[in-house]
Amino acid sequence: MVQKLTLLGATGSIGASTLDVIERHPDRFSLWAVSAHRQLERLAEIIVRYRPAVAVVADSAGADRLATLLAGVAHDCSIRHGATALSEIASSPEVDTVMAAIVGAAGLAPTLAAAQAGKRVLLANKESLVMSGDILLEAVRASGATLLPIDSEHNAVFQSLPDGFRHGLAGAGVRRILLTASGGPFRASPIESLGAVTPEQAVAHPNWVMGRKISVDSATMMNKGLEVIEAHWLFGVGADCIDVVVHPQSVIHSMVEYADGSVIAQLGNPDMRTPIAHALAYPERIESGVASLNFMQLAGLCFEAPDMSRFPCLRLAYEALRAGGTASAVLNAANEEAVAAFLDRRLGFTGIAAVVEECLGALECGAADCLESVIAADSLARERASALIASRIR
Repeated sequence: MVQKLTLLGATGSIGASTLDVIERHPDRFSLWAVSAHRQLERLAEIIVRYRPAVAVVADSAGADRLATLLAGVAHDCSIRHGATALSEIASSPEVDTVMAAIVGAAGLAPTLAAAQAGKRVLLANKESLVMSGDILLEAVRASGATLLPIDSEHNAVFQSLPDGFRHGLAGAGVRRILLTASGGPFRASPIESLGAVTPEQAVAHPNWVMGRKISVDSATMMNKGLEVIEAHWLFGVGADCIDVVVHPQSVIHSMVEYADGSVIAQLGNPDMRTPIAHALAYPERIESGVASLNFMQLAGLCFEAPDMSRFPCLRLAYEALRAGGTASAVLNAANEEAVAAFLDRRLGFTGIAAVVEECLGALECGAADCLESVIAADSLARERASALIASRIR
């Protein structure tokens, strides 16, 4: 039976990898809807090649531009725009599976809509869980949706856990989860040099091909901090049972330690098509296009503890997780604003962590018991972060 897929964030790196996998299996998957924010020329190419029924862009101007790009194309694709349209293609009765690959808080509403509609949700948008983990998981439970992790680390943990882990990791004999991190491009740089880091240097990840925002998050290790929070929600464990291990080679994607001392790890080449193929076909296995790992050519595998003085964003993420409530939403929103300012050269690299820490210290974090409270916390954090960034520029 062919799965009909909505691909949210079709023009990003996850989108490109997803398209590659589904193209290898036309008998199993078909693309029903796609979305993109700015890369309209690339979206038009995707529409011509994969022939989805619906495409969603950010606004009416983008919709007009996309229509112009598709003029004369025989395939009839319905072009829509706006946040409501995103949630509609995520929850439509026409679709079975939703790849949630929109970066940042913008991905929360359509991901939640897909969960509420009982879809098979492939979660690449970690911010949905970071901001409102309890709300999203309650929607999954209430609707009977399936939630499968796409982040390489969480997918590795998922593959390393026993079938019955959803009833509690302690009962499954799990002692702790170990998330691996490459350490990014500045793992060995002198700390005093980080203030002069440029956007071009920060987005040059040594192992993974990713978008600009997530590449900066990897450089600050905020990405790993967000993954710690995501792991808490996905696997039901506290901060004290989630450790981060710096592993520069990115061959071991994460590990699970059991009560008997066993450690089970998932290994593979650093290619997002592996977790994408795993989630698309779960519980089966399909060809992903990823080359086999050649153990004979592997250099030594190295491991080290993360340096919290070098990576204060990781420390802040642990603090937000332990604080609970809307603290994680504040963390995420402040980080998004700070990273955008850094990429626009309005804020220095080390200013990212400073802005996030000031926002966490200045804003009162309440309960994250409804979507309105999460959105309000997100908004306040963005206002505070923007003001802090502006004051630093002056």
